[in-house]
Order: sequence, then structure tokens, then C-alpha cells
Amino acid sequence: MNRVIRIGTRGSKLALWQAYYVADLLKAKGLESEIVVVETKGDKILDVSISKIGSKGVFTEELEEQLVTGSIDIAVHSAKDMQSRLPEGFELIAFTEREKVNDIILSHKPDIDYKDSSKTLVLGTSSTRRIATLRHFYPHVKTVEVRGNLQTRITKMETGLCDALLLAYAGAHRMGYDDLIRHELSLEEFTPAVGQGSVAIESAVGLDANLKAIIVEACHHLETGYRLTAERSYLRVLEGGCSIPVFALAEILEGQLVLKGGIVSLDGSERLTHQLIGRPEDAGQIGERLAELILSTGGDRILNEIKSELKK
Repeated sequence: MNRVIRIGTRGSKLALWQAYYVADLLKAKGLESEIVVVETKGDKILDVSISKIGSKGVFTEELEEQLVTGSIDIAVHSAKDMQSRLPEGFELIAFTEREKVNDIILSHKPDIDYKDSSKTLVLGTSSTRRIATLRHFYPHVKTVEVRGNLQTRITKMETGLCDALLLAYAGAHRMGYDDLIRHELSLEEFTPAVGQGSVAIESAVGLDANLKAIIVEACHHLETGYRLTAERSYLRVLEGGCSIPVFALAEILEGQLVLKGGIVSLDGSERLTHQLIGRPEDAGQIGERLAELILSTGGDRILNEIKSELKK
């Protein structure tokens, strides 16, 4: 195929890293591509939390408009930014091989100890999941809202807004900030957001079938696909957007898909988790079953409380 594949992306350094990563995967299969930068609502509004803007499509809507017009062939996103239900006419066609999924604490200060309750520690984060998890396990830690791209957040931290940032390992690692990582947080406590660590490729449903097949072959990682299918099915049943502190992590262990997921109340007082195991090929059903299990054992009440709290 001689056609140049147009890749739509947000303009931050991390988003561009992801777009060029996909371009490299395509190039390895002999395919040419072109990067098209699109500014999204989530990039423009930096003084309001994601949960207040409204979590649906905050980083994706403008890119989807370009997919509809055909200005771009595919859009590249952090998989964790993708809403659980895509608008009609769009689909996720590939997930790239997943990076390490852990949350981390990143700081210019070398002596950050989040477990020491005798010292005041202020962590910067805009994630309700991370804030609620901290309130559950480490209630002595204070948090402050910090938005913007990674470089902007680091500048805010260094100028005194907070002592450290609570982030995903994948973003910090991809941007070359490994030397500032002070702690890699446990997956038991800080179970990640759905999709964390993978790059998702979105297209319009009407994308040429041959082109779609070539992109999938070049970019899709099968094991990651099973894992994210389970996690996203779980999220879809719970209808958890960016503002709802739900979490899930699927892993393939000895040929079996192990999915652990849960929900934590906004004040951290309640944290509910369950785990299911099944065949990777049944990933979607496993995700749905886990969500139903969470809802039927108290998760529905916690979820309703969270939604009514966020409306205030």
C-alpha cells in the first residue's frame, strides 16, 4: 500500500511520543505515515478538574471530528483516557504492547516518604482514583490539584505547589524522568486506571477494511488486547468515566486471564475489590461478570454516593 497514513494526536510531548511510537510500528511494516496535531478541550482548560469539565471525550472529541471528516485516518490516545463507551461511528482497532502499569511518586526531592505519617507530604494529582486510594491507605498525605502536561506539572512542583507528583510510570518513563522516580507503588494498593500503560488506536468505523487490517497487524499486541478488553468491559458496566474512582487490572498468568477490579469511595472510607479468572478469549464476559459482582456486593451503593457527591 502506497498511501500515507495520517495519525491524529494531541500536541503534548507525551502524546507526540505515542504518535511517533505508532508511526515507528507502521514503518517497521513498510508503511508511511504523517503526524497531524489537534488541540482538545482537555488541553485548553487547565484550571478546572477533569471531573468538573465532564469526563466524556475531554481528550478525544476534537480528534474524533477529524476522523469523521477524513482529515486523519487514525487517532492515537493513552488507553486510560478513552471513555468506556465510544460515540457511535468510532472503534478502537488496536492496543500497543503495554508498558509497566504501576503508579509512581516522582519528585525533585530525594527523601520523599509517603508512609511516614509524622511528616507533612503534599502530592500533586488530578486523579480521583489516586486521591481516594491515598485517603484509604495513607490518610495523612495531602493532595493538591495539578493539571497540564507532564513538563508543566513538574514545573509547578518545582516552584513549590507540592512536594511530589503521583503519576503513571509509563508517562514518566517515556519522557525520560526515571531519575526523578522516588517510589513505584504496589499494584495491590494502587491498582491502576483501566488501560494504563498502553496506547490505543481509534478509527472511524468506516475506515477502509484493508487499511484497518494493515494497521492492526502492525500495531496490535494480542495479550494487551485481551487485558484491555477485560478492563474496558468492566468499566463499561460500571459506567466509570475519568471522574469515578474505579480501577481494574487484567494480567495473563499461566495462560489464564486474571482480572482484579474494584471501587473506592471518594473519602477513602470504603474500598471494595474482587477477582475473577478465565480464558483470555472470554475477556469481555469476565469484565462484565466482575463489574456485576462488584455492584451486587455493595459497589452500586458506593457508585451512587460518588455520583451524587460529584454533582454538588
